Amino acid sequence: MRVSKIAAILASSLLVVGVAAGPALAVGTATRPPSSHTASSPQTTSSTDRGAPLVAPLVTKISHAEATSRLRVAGVTWSSSGGCSNRNNPTCTSFEQVNLASIRGVITLRNASGCAVNVTGRTETGHASGTYSHWNGYKLDISQGGCVSGYITSAFSFIGDRSDGAAMYESASGNIYAREGNHWDITYYNCGGC
Repeated sequence: MRVSKIAAILASSLLVVGVAAGPALAVGTATRPPSSHTASSPQTTSSTDRGAPLVAPLVTKISHAEATSRLRVAGVTWSSSGGCSNRNNPTCTSFEQVNLASIRGVITLRNASGCAVNVTGRTETGHASGTYSHWNGYKLDISQGGCVSGYITSAFSFIGDRSDGAAMYESASGNIYAREGNHWDITYYNCGGC
């Protein structure tokens, strides 16, 4: 009885620091709650200004093949300027090691908006680094279209401009949509209500 109690405490401690036991394709990462910012009180902020709580749930990574299969079924398209999917080539566009929550999140966006969604940037090299980065599976870029841009700017709360000037919108679930030039740079902390 005492051993099982110690094992339970140890297991919960491992989850808090983000250590996964066994051969699972999951790594520990911190998430953050939705912002307290509202559209009526926008603030200038940078992605480093946004804190993460101490809870560190496991994040499930999936392969390029699994991600494209899920997107295809959901009617989400993707494109690559290099016409390839090698994660280590910056002209390619890869889903390798993307977070399952990011894929589910972009599918949720497609379903909730009813708009065509085309993913243009995923986990390939060449994006900015950081914990919540493309490389680490949290970010996806999508094309700006009238329908999807209208949905994002009307359904989500404007929370201010990022340090690079990109206007940021936050969904009710806490995901951040930043308008960068000709695309949306989306940070998926969760699947957006899937």
